[in-house]
Amino acid sequence: MPELSNALFFKAKCITILGMQSSAEQHTFSDEFTSPSFGRMSFDEMFARMIEYMHENGGQKYNLIIGTDSFLNTDTLFVSAVIIHKVGHGGRYFYKKMHRRKIENMRQRIFYETSLSIELASLVRARLNENGFKKLPVEIHLDVGTNGDTREIVKEVVGMVNGSGYAAVTKPDSFGASKVADRHSK
Repeated sequence: MPELSNALFFKAKCITILGMQSSAEQHTFSDEFTSPSFGRMSFDEMFARMIEYMHENGGQKYNLIIGTDSFLNTDTLFVSAVIIHKVGHGGRYFYKKMHRRKIENMRQRIFYETSLSIELASLVRARLNENGFKKLPVEIHLDVGTNGDTREIVKEVVGMVNGSGYAAVTKPDSFGASKVADRHSK
């Protein structure tokens, strides 16, 4: 599982960059996710719902999309979204909220968002591989674009994602981060 080790490396790098203590700032993607359709659920329940959805119409083409966005308040709220996109026919999504200490530096927040998305994609990808969905395309949607404040770090975060073995999508096409995750980060 080289993707998972890359994700853990990037997470450790972000923790170092952000000055976070891993024990105080730890999160886990095994706890609660939320689905607008099914409510709160564990990672295992979310995964089962994903598989169930893809089996409903076995002949359809699906993509897995992961995106993370953040909202700065007295702390920083990170929202990671997992989207099963039935190409041409909508999809289903799940999200997880994580509160962290306030990270005012936008560059650090974007790197942390990216590392969370890579880590989550690696966990879901490993489960998909075990369940016969090894060829399912995986995209990581980044909340960065060539216009605006994030334009100077686009290459770096795209490189992180591509180096972890995933396709990187940026604004204006990164709806997983800029629309779905963003919707639940306010």
